[in-house]
Amino acid sequence: MGSTQPEARALTEWLAAFETALSNNDVDAVSALFADDCYWRDLVVFTWNIKTLEGRDSIRDMLSAMLGNVRPHDFTIDGEATELEGVVEGWFTFNTGVSHAQGHVRLINGKAWTVLTAITDLIDHPEATGHHRPLGTVHRIEPERPNWLERQKEHQARLGYSEQPYCVIVGGGQAGIALAARLKQLDVPTLIVERNERAGDSWRNRYRSLCLHDPVWYDHLPYIRFPENWPVFTPKDKMGDWLEMYTKVMELDYWSATECTSAQYDETREEWRVDVEFTGDGERQSHTLRPKHLIMATGALGMPNVPEIPGASDFNGTLHHSSEHPGGKGYAGKRCIVLGANNSAHDIAADLWANGADVTMIQRSSTHVVKSDSFCELSLGALYSQEATENGLDVDQADMLFASTPYAVLPQMAGGMGALLRERDADFYERLEQTGFMLDFGGDDTGLLMKALRRGGGYYIDVGASELLIEGKIGLRSRVSIDHIKSDSVVLTDGEELPADVIILATGYGSMNNFAAELISQEVADRVGKCWGLGSDTPKDPGPWEGELRNMWKPTQQPGLWFHSGNLHLSRHYSRYLALQLKARMEGIDTPVYGIPEVHHLE
Repeated sequence: MGSTQPEARALTEWLAAFETALSNNDVDAVSALFADDCYWRDLVVFTWNIKTLEGRDSIRDMLSAMLGNVRPHDFTIDGEATELEGVVEGWFTFNTGVSHAQGHVRLINGKAWTVLTAITDLIDHPEATGHHRPLGTVHRIEPERPNWLERQKEHQARLGYSEQPYCVIVGGGQAGIALAARLKQLDVPTLIVERNERAGDSWRNRYRSLCLHDPVWYDHLPYIRFPENWPVFTPKDKMGDWLEMYTKVMELDYWSATECTSAQYDETREEWRVDVEFTGDGERQSHTLRPKHLIMATGALGMPNVPEIPGASDFNGTLHHSSEHPGGKGYAGKRCIVLGANNSAHDIAADLWANGADVTMIQRSSTHVVKSDSFCELSLGALYSQEATENGLDVDQADMLFASTPYAVLPQMAGGMGALLRERDADFYERLEQTGFMLDFGGDDTGLLMKALRRGGGYYIDVGASELLIEGKIGLRSRVSIDHIKSDSVVLTDGEELPADVIILATGYGSMNNFAAELISQEVADRVGKCWGLGSDTPKDPGPWEGELRNMWKPTQQPGLWFHSGNLHLSRHYSRYLALQLKARMEGIDTPVYGIPEVHHLE
């Protein structure tokens, strides 16, 4: 017998009506099941896109276009319904004509406020995991049968030469590796092209003091979890070693020390020509790959932003972007200027101070600062923490819970985070502001997570550098920038001159489509438009509103070109949806895409 709890009855009744209306192709009846203020976030199932429908009219339009192709059925409640402050929540599963899927709904007064539908796998093409895992051997004796290592070497000798990859991933950091692992389990021939010498070098080559600011429970890769003794905050070289191990254990096809020099799309053959260079037999060699799909996984954001500052060429000291900074060792006694005030700027300034340098930070605009323990507890703790794990919430469930909240609703749920932080860490913020440091708590008091989604920066998770600013151990000049550079100094926009031996430009990164411009063409980059951001019309995230991250993990205006990026959490979770979109195309499954956004921003 079913539960008699009111929240269980509400979920059961709504899901039954939802399935009936969908089965009858009655889009008006479906839309009537939603509240006036409503959101349906679809991860590939209905739209073959990552798309949020906002309002009944948008839902009705999507279903009118797509429902006949989807054929959803077999809706089943998954787990217990819950109720909190009048909102009933519950999970369900269902099938379409080609996929298995999972769903989540939030009901208010019996009507859907938010709905999530997410593809989990393709019915006829499951991952090679669990019951479908490979046997690993053949239990019969044959003369000269190759063993596993020999089969691996034969495969590596073919892929990219006699056998072309279906996908080429440009960039072998965390994002490219996570996606390649998903594609490997789906039997999609995939080649990662990485310019560094070894997998993991994208972390090893960063500044010496770098550790992840996100906790371990937030940072797992697909399929293989960090061990129970893994540190809460991973040092960069340890992360690099883990990624290198992962590529080997997951048997990824990884061309290291290989640079992708150009790419062109052949519209007639519907494939890419990708030119690469590598060193073989002691000399530089060129080679051409011909994949059907090209995935840009070239970093958490885009190319380094390097401002053009008058007089830079006259500087007698060291000047470089933070992405090239080796660490503070060797800078003892040097007068160092750090331009910028976000995560990298603080980490680099603190490391320079610890190595005996005289450091001044130049803060041009306000920064959201949050203490590490406050961030982990208030922003991530409910989903990604030891307590959450011990309460039975694994990382995949946590990812789905996070994904179940549409981006349009996140500010409402995160609203007041600034006030909560100011109350919790009042003394810290008061002392920091007394230094002249410009603080913010997001454009609408929503804190770090919204700032990261909207602009990919503008914040610092404090692991000690703020106290150095408060104590005056790191100098600060705020509300100014560098006007021009002299041979041994910088002149600020207020006229102050600071002596300098070293200038580090911690000035962030641009949009990922800059990589497309460099590798493919400016025309293609403009066709795709800006990557990242929601269109929230908050600082550095210009409108119009899009409701999903621009161009990430979904079809773009350029056929066969995809973008995959984000922190470890986003790379892990959304690699599933990108991989399944690519697998469906490889298998010839019909994938009509609904709602590719227009391009409004080219940078």
